[in-house]
Amino acid sequence: MADSMKGLKRTHYCGEVTEVGQEVVVGGFVDKVRKKGGIIFIVLRDRTGIVQLLFNEKTDPEIFEKASSCHGEYVLMAKGKVCERESKNYKIKTGLVEIFVEDLRILAKAQTTPFEIVSNSNANEELRLKYRYLDLRREPLQKNIIMRHEIAKVTREYFYENGFIEIETPMMMKSTPEGARDYLIPSRVHQGKFYALPQSPQIYKQLLMISGYDRYIQLARCFRDEDLRADRQPEFTQIDLEMSFVDAEDIQECVEGFIQRVFKEVMGVEIPLPLPRLTFADAMNRYGTDKPDTRFGFEIQDISETAKNIDFVVFRNALADGGSVRAINIKNGAGVYTRKAIDKLIEHAKGIGAKGLAYIRWVEEPDCSFKKFLADGDLDKICSATGMEKGDLLLICADKNKTVLSTLGAIRLICAKTLGIIPEDKYNFLWITEMPFFEFDEDNNKWVASHHPFTMPMEECIEYLDIDPANVRAKAWDLVLNGTELSSGSMRITDFELQQRMFEALGMTDDEIEAKFGFLVDAYRYASPPHGGMGIGLDRLAMIMCKADSLRDVTAFPKVQNASELMSECPSAVDDESLSVLGIKVDKD
Repeated sequence: MADSMKGLKRTHYCGEVTEVGQEVVVGGFVDKVRKKGGIIFIVLRDRTGIVQLLFNEKTDPEIFEKASSCHGEYVLMAKGKVCERESKNYKIKTGLVEIFVEDLRILAKAQTTPFEIVSNSNANEELRLKYRYLDLRREPLQKNIIMRHEIAKVTREYFYENGFIEIETPMMMKSTPEGARDYLIPSRVHQGKFYALPQSPQIYKQLLMISGYDRYIQLARCFRDEDLRADRQPEFTQIDLEMSFVDAEDIQECVEGFIQRVFKEVMGVEIPLPLPRLTFADAMNRYGTDKPDTRFGFEIQDISETAKNIDFVVFRNALADGGSVRAINIKNGAGVYTRKAIDKLIEHAKGIGAKGLAYIRWVEEPDCSFKKFLADGDLDKICSATGMEKGDLLLICADKNKTVLSTLGAIRLICAKTLGIIPEDKYNFLWITEMPFFEFDEDNNKWVASHHPFTMPMEECIEYLDIDPANVRAKAWDLVLNGTELSSGSMRITDFELQQRMFEALGMTDDEIEAKFGFLVDAYRYASPPHGGMGIGLDRLAMIMCKADSLRDVTAFPKVQNASELMSECPSAVDDESLSVLGIKVDKD
């Protein structure tokens, strides 16, 4: 039978015991037990750290016997006096002291755990996720979860201090198109009808602006039924904000202040302001992506002017089809990238959609994969145009612009990682501005909105809404950190007539508009202040600040690739009686 806590009240966390002579009471899990002759050492662990408990010949025999019975992960409370440790450990805060135990309570005994509770566990992730409550006892995960808490705490403090009001929006809402599939909840009362879990609080926060709450903030739970990856979970937390009587620069300035504050208070890192900016077009042309990692160079260079005079069919065909010839200069890459390694890059490029890569590898003399097509002086012109020198590797792609940019953007990252030139302790934030308003859906041969349908187009582009979708830019922006998109934001359409034009430009009929957005359209008839907002991914921010590899490392109970949770084995089947109440029958086939 487990001991009682009666008469003991914890006075200190394990990681905070440092003062010799104190009487303390600590509680935690047994991390290690060491027996050395007539001495027992128990290392006790809680979320703040560890402290060593001492039992020796001066210990009450009953307490000593109890200590001798302890094993890993037992839950203990111990009372005693802090004394100087004979064998000191200067690497930890409590390494100079130990507690001579006068009273010991075994509150719970543990079976042998399916894997060892250590920082560098070699257990596979699937096993650790099945026993997530044990995995969460490990120091790295505890540090991540606590840092995430600190980020959330600073977030609330910052926005409260800047006049924001925290307002909760519904978790059960109308299903509206927002870019991903909804998670649906069947209604018992209204059989055959469904609520949706929010992909974001977008519509509600706009309604709050119409309602006069000019600065809204919420740490909002969001849900999207989409394929998972390292930086995506089906449910996530968004630092959601909306502001009235502002323009884009006001919102961005407010968020910059938050970024500077959270990095300073949580990590002690100074983020200089203002944050740099790039237009969407510049980002794509220089980095091949709208979420570029700018911690290193290897920028994409357009060498079409040089290439048009080279009699190489690959270049000639790409330019004739309205494409381009572009290159990235991998500085000091020639020694690392052998011919075999370059072949792997070429295969990767083909996997993205390119026909291949041409290259110039300069070790002693330039080795060019298309040398036989070059006239005298052509090689020198290419090297001069790209700043290529001895020791460099030039990778060239010729195709449609979309293919060239996406290919070189991906290859750029691969090469930087291979060369190990990406600094881990550097935080490069970047605003991406002037986002395209529409994108062309080649599968359905039509233009579709790149953002939600309430995004404001730039004033000078409104005239093109109906006649030239490709030239319409949005008052929308992204915040990028080290190649990860943290946030998207935009100014919202508040003019009823313009909103109607927007819906029509997207090919929506009056009946569709009424069915999907009727209540919001009606709300704007009663006047709205100009407003805009953002949603910052708390999980992704925490992942980068914790230097974690996956969102699973900063989420207490995450889902895996197929959106299931291994610990509780959800989603799970529901009995027929429960389904019948909802008017639902599952097709077993």
